[in-house]
Amino acid sequence: MKVAAAAPLARAGGDSAPGGPWATLEDHAVALLLGAMIALPLVEILLRQFSVGIPSAPDFLRHLTLLVGMAGGALAAREGRLLALAGPAHFLPARGAAAARILGAGTGAAVAALLAQAGLQFVLQERATGGTLAYGIPRWTLQLALPVGFGVIALRQVWHAGATLRSRLAALALAGVLGVAARLAPPVLSLGGLLLATFLGAPIFALLGGAALVLISGSGAPLAAIAIDHYSLVTNPALPAIPLFTLAGYFMAEGGASRRLIRLFQALSGWVRGGPAIATALICAFFTAFTGGSGVTVLALGALLLPVLVGAHFSERHALGLITGAGSLGILLPPCLPVILYAIIAKVDINTMFVAGLVPGVLLILLTAAWGMWVGRRAPRIEARPDRAEILAALWAAKWELALPVVALATLFSGWATPVEAAAVTAGFAFLIEVVIHRDLHWRRDCPRVMAEAGLLIGGILLILGVALGLTNHLIHEGVPEALAEWSLTHVQSRGLFLLGLNVVLILVGSVVEIFAAIVVVVPLLVPLGLQLGVDPVHLGIIFLATMELGFLAPPFGLNLLLAASRLRRPLGEVARATLPLLAVMFLGVLLITYCPPLTTWLPGVLLSAP
Repeated sequence: MKVAAAAPLARAGGDSAPGGPWATLEDHAVALLLGAMIALPLVEILLRQFSVGIPSAPDFLRHLTLLVGMAGGALAAREGRLLALAGPAHFLPARGAAAARILGAGTGAAVAALLAQAGLQFVLQERATGGTLAYGIPRWTLQLALPVGFGVIALRQVWHAGATLRSRLAALALAGVLGVAARLAPPVLSLGGLLLATFLGAPIFALLGGAALVLISGSGAPLAAIAIDHYSLVTNPALPAIPLFTLAGYFMAEGGASRRLIRLFQALSGWVRGGPAIATALICAFFTAFTGGSGVTVLALGALLLPVLVGAHFSERHALGLITGAGSLGILLPPCLPVILYAIIAKVDINTMFVAGLVPGVLLILLTAAWGMWVGRRAPRIEARPDRAEILAALWAAKWELALPVVALATLFSGWATPVEAAAVTAGFAFLIEVVIHRDLHWRRDCPRVMAEAGLLIGGILLILGVALGLTNHLIHEGVPEALAEWSLTHVQSRGLFLLGLNVVLILVGSVVEIFAAIVVVVPLLVPLGLQLGVDPVHLGIIFLATMELGFLAPPFGLNLLLAASRLRRPLGEVARATLPLLAVMFLGVLLITYCPPLTTWLPGVLLSAP
């Protein structure tokens, strides 16, 4: 998962908002909501054995996702960590950076305020219809999270305009001016201003949401349309799997799982020349598959793996390249979140997507490990031969972590639980491993912090997804997919040429656009075009995700480059140069995936074909 367009969880600017008891209350509220998201499906699974259930349980779970998304977005705004570009501090002098922060914060506040207005219109419409959940709970009381959440985000954007009252008042005034100008200025001018503000630090959701607001308003449609789209996406029945798998990954990353797995993979591969490269590829793929984001993997493992590789006599350049490149591995493997989201947006079966990604995902891991072994061929072995005692000890220490993917996959493909329930089982099992069995995390002292951190990332992602769907639906309503298909069929009649062009374009897109937003905006435009050219939607999805992986490594803005440079304290140019050889190797793998469809389609045909 690419968490920012050009920087890791970049702060939107300014100092943190005041903490204290209110911040603690917010953190615990998000933790309780996520805890309820785990508990509700688990109780449903248990009750189903007795042929009973909780009335409207799926509805409650979908609305819990809405609440987590908006509360997590408010947390991200409080901490100044709404997903954004790197910000002006990296390339402007102090005075210019301060002005840019005011512009970025004012733009974010203006868009959030307009989204709050759209949400309020939607809630008033829903209140008039009188819809209820189980136990007579009015649906609109939960939908109220939309205007309230965006309103809080707007206020916190103003707070993060700077550390002085003057800068905050300036951002507030600017937000008011921009809110009025958005309705009066020509759309081209408004969209250009949004792009400029985004490069100066405005959050990504402000660009996508602002574009949707400008275009929807220009077409004469009510602003409530974007709130309706946001609500429909975040309450999609399959979407709760995203926060649940994310939470499972955070429990693993914040506990001691990384240390135990590094020890295991070193023991298994240390006797092979270049073996630490194999260990690096495997552990990075494991963590990315469960956290859903290569960024989290680089941040969690980079500082641990670099001394291991250097100590094994890899050059620092090769070690940097391997860690940065391997961080993107695992995106094609279950239960990684981009696979789930692609399945939702493209309307294909989630289990089919998971099975289809196995062979391509393993192929990219093998290519990365092979490259690492080749560059480390002159490094001495850590052990002359396998140390069976150490392998057995490491296996025993990591047995519960190794059981996690077994539990996740068995639950997913067994048929006795839905994908969302499988995600809840996985999150619950990860909690059990780290809190109860290993006790790396304390249930009262650590879990609220870890769950709030996961909620913060989830909120930032869901904000982008919701507003991106509003933009996508407007483009579809305006006939953009049909126009693209007509143009492509006229000018690009070769499927091979189309796929090559797709590879190149998606590498560029992946280097500058957040992956979840790219899925929501780009996939609905690509799938109809692919169908007309005879490309299976499942194969197209694997091509899409595999190529987006390369975008994480594409200089100068690839996310993993920026994260590795920041986490390992190396110049960006040095990291980019170190990663280029592995980028070329992985590109060969993506070409194989693209032009050899059986790599994607064979396994689903074998495992999921009707008896």
